Amino acid sequence: MTSIVLKKAVSADLQTLQQIGKETFYETFSKHNSEAEMQKYLAESFASEKILKELNTPESQFFIAWEDESPVGYLKVNSEKAQTELQDGTAIEIERIYVKSSHQGKKVGQLLFDKALEIARQQNKKYIWLGVWEENKKAVNFYAKNGFIEFDKHIFRLGNDEQTDLMMKKVLE
Repeated sequence: MTSIVLKKAVSADLQTLQQIGKETFYETFSKHNSEAEMQKYLAESFASEKILKELNTPESQFFIAWEDESPVGYLKVNSEKAQTELQDGTAIEIERIYVKSSHQGKKVGQLLFDKALEIARQQNKKYIWLGVWEENKKAVNFYAKNGFIEFDKHIFRLGNDEQTDLMMKKVLE
């Protein structure tokens, strides 16, 4: 495998973020959800207006993992009021770490996580938190391996289906 390079995403990366977001979300969750619900979710969650707004939010940052000219994953972190739930000024949220299935197990997720950790430390945050679907055992185990512990749960809606996300956090030293 060639080396993976992380680059901060800008508005010009809109289509890349949409493509990799849709592809990785579909790869991960389509077998657990109806095709109609998946397509509706992908259309809404990765709509150009929505992603552009997120890209232009100062408290949110995106980083794309590139292998040569191919995007293989991305990270989205939120601080302050951009956080989806807690909106704790002493914390940073990892909203998304998405990695193509072809690159899982190749340390891409770890590189993206390490970038989130670096940002949290640069901003002197006390902890990092995230929500992860309880049935996504691979992701739950990844976060546990990186020192996250469960502290709560919340409901994630995919269409009419209510799914339980584990809320996990890692306290920073």
